[in-house]
Amino acid sequence: MIQLLIAIILGAVEGLTEFAPVSSTGHLILAADLLHFTGDTAKTFEVVIQLGSIMAVVVLYWKRLWSLFGLYRNEPKNGPEHLNLLHIIVAGLPAIILGVLLRDFIKSVLFSPQSVLIALVVGGILMIIAEKITAGRNYAATKELSYKQAFIIGLFQCLSLWSGFSRSGSTIAGGLIAGVERKTAAEFSFILAVPIMIGASGYDFYKSLDFLTLSDIPLFVIGFITAFIVAMLAIIFFLKLLRRFTLVPFAVYRFILAAVFALFILF
Repeated sequence: MIQLLIAIILGAVEGLTEFAPVSSTGHLILAADLLHFTGDTAKTFEVVIQLGSIMAVVVLYWKRLWSLFGLYRNEPKNGPEHLNLLHIIVAGLPAIILGVLLRDFIKSVLFSPQSVLIALVVGGILMIIAEKITAGRNYAATKELSYKQAFIIGLFQCLSLWSGFSRSGSTIAGGLIAGVERKTAAEFSFILAVPIMIGASGYDFYKSLDFLTLSDIPLFVIGFITAFIVAMLAIIFFLKLLRRFTLVPFAVYRFILAAVFALFILF
């Protein structure tokens, strides 16, 4: 019963934070340590609930995802205008290539609590800089992505390989710097996450199969379903927030989380 409660708590944490620019990894590390849920099973569980979160995007943006392959004729109302599969490929390749080349370094160095702490702060600073650049422009941001803008966003996504930086935070900030409208950048970030996260999480899950037992199934199912439901609600709420607020409040929250993280590490 206690493990199922842990699954619900961590699934909710993952769903709430995966697509907001606040670092789901930082929150999961804190929450898992507070709940004393660590080890190989815990690592595999994190992969499973990430897949639950990404399924929320698949459900909410299914028309846009189908349209990438020419399987939905009308222009979907949600997501960037005139988006096609080449946008996803151009934006996704930098992180995929870098992730494959540096996988061992990333796992051994960029997942430490100290590294996450620094990434939270640096990522927050980047978001503030992106908003300052956006505010200083004398032209309107675009709702339609060029391939150049998609590539720039893809380069910024590479920063998310640094655990704690936040994939959505880096890509949305990159979109703003590239001249993309805030909501459009966020929705492109969600859609771009689908192949990236399914590929990365699927590979990690495959590598973790040796650690799994039948007794783990209820834990994983509850965590997956919780992350899926909470992520759907969080995405809808986050997009509404972006219509009213900039990324600056999220950056401030990251600084507060980093301070809490620092106290947690020290004591």
